[in-house]
Amino acid sequence: MITAKDIMETKIISVTPDTDISQAVKILLENHINGVPVIDEDKKIVGILCQSDLIFQQKEVLLPPIFTLLDSFVPLASSSKMEEEFKKISAATVEQAMVKAPVTVSSDTPVSEIASLMVEKHFHTIPVVDDDQVIGIIGKEDILKTMTS
Repeated sequence: MITAKDIMETKIISVTPDTDISQAVKILLENHINGVPVIDEDKKIVGILCQSDLIFQQKEVLLPPIFTLLDSFVPLASSSKMEEEFKKISAATVEQAMVKAPVTVSSDTPVSEIASLMVEKHFHTIPVVDDDQVIGIIGKEDILKTMTS
């Protein structure tokens, strides 16, 4: 059975929560990768930043529908969701744009399980973590490579 340790990339490119967004974009583009783990000062994973998180910044903000009642404006959508979108769109650092508490796999996770995660959850990049340390990263390309051998 092929597992994560058999296909993962061990040369890990990562960023920290305080990395500037423009620097993170540069890292992704220069390395031709879809995402990077976000590592804190203790070398523990605290998030993941993917191209889709950065592309989100180019999204047009749609204001929620409102109605007036007794000279008050009442939004018809969650104000916390709108606030979260505004924060992500205006992010200046990785911490403001990243996905917190990302889904990870261990080195002994079967490739079939990783492939299922990628398909069902629309993930392109999954960190491999053992003992709270990122030891590798798996992208869709790594899964495809198993089909050629």
